[in-house]
Amino acid sequence: VQLQASGGGLVQVRDSLRVSCTASGLTFRAYTLAWFRQVPGKEREFVAVTRGNGGSVAYADSVKGRFAVSRDNAKMTVNLQMNNLKPEDTALYYCAASRSVILSSVANDQAYAYWGQGTQVTVSS
Repeated sequence: VQLQASGGGLVQVRDSLRVSCTASGLTFRAYTLAWFRQVPGKEREFVAVTRGNGGSVAYADSVKGRFAVSRDNAKMTVNLQMNNLKPEDTALYYCAASRSVILSSVANDQAYAYWGQGTQVTVSS
């Protein structure tokens, strides 16, 4: 299984940006795909998740209403649309995948077996 994240960059406050993650080597439709982020010196933080087989999506409270996660099963891609960006959104964004994650664990990074390499998002004020 490989996950390749892309789309990060340097933007201004209140700008929008979309990061994407393309997968290979897995039955994409069945997998739960999540986005996490991390800044130096802090623990990895859950951002958003889209569950497999037509399951639900969920967001961290800090991004709810601003970010939207979507998946294209045919292209084996999961996207994170980020709007109204804030300086505190600056982080290295990772995509993660798991074949089976119970609902209560979707925000736990230990529940994900596969990780992409991360893409940097920097929001400048």
